[in-house]
Formats: sequence, C-alpha cells, structure tokens
Amino acid sequence: MPRYTPEQLAKRNASIWTEIQIMLAPVQFLIFLTGVALNTLYANHVIHIEFYWISVALLFKTLFFVVLFITGMYFEKDLFGKWVYSKEFFWEDIGSSVATVFHFLYFVLAWKGFPENILVIGAYMAYLSYIINALQYLARIWLEKSHERKLKLRESIEAS
Repeated sequence: MPRYTPEQLAKRNASIWTEIQIMLAPVQFLIFLTGVALNTLYANHVIHIEFYWISVALLFKTLFFVVLFITGMYFEKDLFGKWVYSKEFFWEDIGSSVATVFHFLYFVLAWKGFPENILVIGAYMAYLSYIINALQYLARIWLEKSHERKLKLRESIEAS
C-alpha cells in the first residue's frame, strides 16, 4: 500500500525537510556507531574509558534523535497536515516515541544515581530502540521505492 499520492510524492521529493532528514540521518548513524563502540569497550573493559564519555555519546545521540524527530514532524505537517501520528506515519511515529522514551530513560536513571553497570544496559536499550526504529523506516522506504519503480514501469508501458 503506497504511503504517498503522486502529488504528495512530488511534494516529498521537493521538500527541504526531506533534504534535512537525508543529511542528518547518516550523521546520527555515525554517532550511534561511536556510542555503541564506546559503550562496548567500556562494558568489556577492553580499554580504559571514563564513564563520562558513555553519557556524552548518548547525549549527542539523543540530541540528534530529537532533531530528526522534530524535522520529521515538520515534514509530516507539510505533507499530511498533522505534526505527528498521521495515518501515513503512525507506526514510524510510535517507534520514534518509544525510542525517545528509552533515550531519555538513560538520563533519568543517571539523575537518580543508578550504578554504571545499569546505565550501560540503559544505553544499550536506547541504542537498540534506535536500531529497531531505523529498521522499520528503512523497510518502509524500500517498499515505497519498490512501489515507485512499479508505477514508473506501468506508466512507461501505458505510454508505449
């Protein structure tokens, strides 16, 4: 089932918010990889890392996640008329909301004084929630691109 009408597809392709998302998503992924690597090195005592860097890495990851969520809200408002939870992006927005909770939960646990071993698990949970959310986005994009190719093929056949 396609998410976009042909008019919405053209608007999506011309939207500044699409461009912003395309630029920020890979940066967020690199920050994610850095954070997971630091968390894993710390948890496994591979090299000595101050725990401070675990929190800094997750802070940057959370900030980028929030920026992408906000720019996604502008995108959604621009295309579908709702800031969040439009029917076209409902499950992606649910996934982003759940991932946001896990990212912020880490900082609540840190503020409450939980021990570092629990915070390491909290960081892994935030990173895992990001991966699950990203995978659902990528699956939907793959399905949309497949649908777009079929439409173009059908149009070219009908034009012949």
